[in-house]
Amino acid sequence: MTELSPLDTGFMEMEDTDRHISLGIGAVAIIEGSPPGREAFRAGLDRGLELHGRLRQRMRRAAWDLTAPVWEDDPGFDLAHHIRWMALPEPGDEHALRELVAAEIAERFDRDHPLWEVVVVENLNGGRWAMIVRAHHSMVDGISGITLFESFCDADAGTSRARPETGVRTGGFTALARALRLPYTVPRLVIGAVRTLVPVAYEAVAPAPSSSLNGPIGRQRRYAVTRARLPEVREIAADFGVTVNDVVVAAIAAAYRRLLEARGETPAPGKLRILVPVSTRTADAKYIPDNRVSAMIVQLPIEVEHPVERLAAAHDRIARHRNRGEAEAEKSLLALADWLPFVVSAWVFRTALRVPQRSVGALATNIPGPRHWLTLGGRKVLEIWPAIPVAMRVRTTVAILSYAEQLNFGITGDYDTTPDIDEIASGIGTEIAVLLAHARGRAR
Repeated sequence: MTELSPLDTGFMEMEDTDRHISLGIGAVAIIEGSPPGREAFRAGLDRGLELHGRLRQRMRRAAWDLTAPVWEDDPGFDLAHHIRWMALPEPGDEHALRELVAAEIAERFDRDHPLWEVVVVENLNGGRWAMIVRAHHSMVDGISGITLFESFCDADAGTSRARPETGVRTGGFTALARALRLPYTVPRLVIGAVRTLVPVAYEAVAPAPSSSLNGPIGRQRRYAVTRARLPEVREIAADFGVTVNDVVVAAIAAAYRRLLEARGETPAPGKLRILVPVSTRTADAKYIPDNRVSAMIVQLPIEVEHPVERLAAAHDRIARHRNRGEAEAEKSLLALADWLPFVVSAWVFRTALRVPQRSVGALATNIPGPRHWLTLGGRKVLEIWPAIPVAMRVRTTVAILSYAEQLNFGITGDYDTTPDIDEIASGIGTEIAVLLAHARGRAR
């Protein structure tokens, strides 16, 4: 058995605190041709089962939550429980697929079984089909979630896949050793966390101007997609001396600026703070299914009108946040939580989650995907859309996934409060086109 980390457990607590949310992370693959037969498809999933023992494990809580939840083998594991087949209604277009994805994002997992599922979607127009792979956030983060999807794909010729570790086993001697080291370890972690956490805490609790982007969330979801060519985004970044991530953040800022203006709200300074997850996953941990992320809270430069100036402002603000060590602060805090008794850290999580947050209005996460084309059952994977949940009064989230030479944006919104979610998608695409024109000297 393997204990859940404090962060993994935190996602469980978050879902338990708000009955309106589901914390599943998904990837939507668009695949050429027709889907394989059911037996052939199951054989492909068996490869993933061999690589990821976690797929056969369910979560079990201890009595009265005295110790951390653990992953344990599901004695009645049945692969069929995790596969569903669906067909889109005519005309089987992208709009219908996005509506299906939105419905899937809203569904909670059955905690009596391993927390993942695969949905095969037939009748997608253009001679294509789709596969939705979803797992609970307590089990994967963005990078390990994409790795999970890759494990279901065809193996590259001449390469082998190592079986990943599933975590750290726990036992009485391990717990005793940790307890004996507490007097030496905890003070060091506390000093490291406090030193850099003050600016982060201020951004998290300081009141922000009221915004329609923040507030209670309903049960239903909306989902939108927009696309960019990665070489063009790299061209913009190179021309202006910034990073690809800076370009992406600037495009998101422009999209939210236009959205707020369309809603009759003023895009004032400090009006929109976004949560930006930062991966702490090392290369040797790529195949371990868990969460290894920290985060920064960034004020988007939505008040800046000119696209190039907005890009420069995004670059400067992200650099300032990184230099302040915000991601390291949260990492230290999570490390501290890992040393505390579970009852204490669980109580802190639950207390914090019950306080309505009103300062963060959106979340944007960048997920590096496969750099090469994938195949599944010999069929080429044409696109991969990321799909992440909304929670904690954050009514919209944006996930950015790179795949081959593509950059796909998956935008999730609360159904009741974000009927105009397509404005975010179109705003991102428009801003990238505008910045590309500036980079090529057509709109200096």
